[in-house]
Amino acid sequence: MSDADRARSLRRRHMHERQAVVFGVLLAAMAVIGLGAAAVYTGSLSLPFVEEEFQAEPTPTIAAATFPCPPEGAKAEPYSVITVNVYNTTETSGLAATTMDALVARDFKPGTTGNLPEYAGTAQVVTGVASVARAYTLAAQVEGAQLVLDARTGGSVDLVLGTAYTGLLEPDQVALDPEAPLESPKGCTPFEQLVDPETGASKAPTSAATEG
Repeated sequence: MSDADRARSLRRRHMHERQAVVFGVLLAAMAVIGLGAAAVYTGSLSLPFVEEEFQAEPTPTIAAATFPCPPEGAKAEPYSVITVNVYNTTETSGLAATTMDALVARDFKPGTTGNLPEYAGTAQVVTGVASVARAYTLAAQVEGAQLVLDARTGGSVDLVLGTAYTGLLEPDQVALDPEAPLESPKGCTPFEQLVDPETGASKAPTSAATEG
């Protein structure tokens, strides 16, 4: 073999070696990318920049911005005068209807039932200024229920069932004395501060449930 042939053979060998290295690196990189993508897809690997860009918008819930105290001297009202709307935010089908049936069995007046976006709590009782005493009467049926004041003008109240809701209290567990004024829970805002003194209307925003 001549010197020229040996030189060409060496060049071909070096070229093949470089190609082998390049292809090996590419294959290794593709394998790493594939494993990383699989880990992200299955949730085994969390990438902050991916989560920031592609994370789904959180489901809105009713904001509990205002927590009213009962009006001074207000007492629990008879169940028969309280119209209740029940809204289910859980994945339990029919929960609003079964809860409404249980309330009607206690003599509450049935309003509407429906669904709302998920609320991660026990329950919310949403009311307008005209129905705060009714709302406290309803809230006493659910341990841990949270009161929310909105701008509705009607007399109905909403019971929003959250994901931690497990049912109504037994009737003998409901802490209501129809002859005694309703007690103001710790942390509530005085009722007078939430009402426009000129119009008597609520200063709170309208809730996401209903204005009935």
